[in-house]
Amino acid sequence: MPMPMPTPIDPLLHLIARAEALLGRLEAVLPHPLTAPNWSASTAFRYRKRGASGVMEPVRHVASIKLNDLVEVEAQKERLLRNTEQFVSGQKANNVLLTGARGTGKSSLIKACLNEFSAQGLRLIEVEKTDLVDLPDIVDLVADRPERFIVFCDDLSFDEGEPGYKALKSILDGSISEASANLLIYATSNRRHLLPEYMAENLTYVHQENGEVHPGEVVEEKISLSERFGLWVSFYPFSQEEYVAIAAQWLRGFGVSEAAIVEARQESLVWALERGSRSGRVAFQFAKDYSGRHGA
Repeated sequence: MPMPMPTPIDPLLHLIARAEALLGRLEAVLPHPLTAPNWSASTAFRYRKRGASGVMEPVRHVASIKLNDLVEVEAQKERLLRNTEQFVSGQKANNVLLTGARGTGKSSLIKACLNEFSAQGLRLIEVEKTDLVDLPDIVDLVADRPERFIVFCDDLSFDEGEPGYKALKSILDGSISEASANLLIYATSNRRHLLPEYMAENLTYVHQENGEVHPGEVVEEKISLSERFGLWVSFYPFSQEEYVAIAAQWLRGFGVSEAAIVEARQESLVWALERGSRSGRVAFQFAKDYSGRHGA
């Protein structure tokens, strides 16, 4: 029995199929316009890069920290709370740079402000420093929304020549296109000037005959970014008693009795000594460990 002859492939159809496959691959790598998420899905969102395109993702489990959980930072709390309240109520408010010792509550304070004002329409968008080049797209995305948005950049610092540095600098102050009235930038950093500083830069200072000292261009450039934040909130290392008070507050939050908190004092100090730090983060970690071991 003779074998059936194969059906000839139309060269034009073959070419069209290959072209469609090529277009499909190109669409996967070409950038797409930033699309709005379901704004009612959460009070916090993350901006992430997926290939060449950006995606705004709702945060499923938002940190539940409250302002009352944070102690020994009353002055810093008052300043950030006042600025955020002004912003939410439609009054003038500043972009904020929170700087200082690690583990002292900078990021926690921002998260607590979100929970304090989320019912009044405050929303938070977390952006990594590598994605700050897309800040203009984020500004345009939220410009017509009724909510108030804080763009949150945690542990922010730059190395020389990073592209996000210029983008952030322009959005803060200096671009012909400014941020919309419903958006502020809150950033935390262990560096006050956000850029590494080197001993050789001291040689660029200019000494005047009258004794005045003026920084050189390199130093001026490093200072210029942090100066564009209208409000600076500084945090400092905790003393031993402040650390103990913070640990006690977290223990209360985890349901530990007052009598047990008194007994846990010495253990909390040993924990800090072993970690080489009396930060609020270390106090929180001790409280979790202690309450877990004692079934609180």
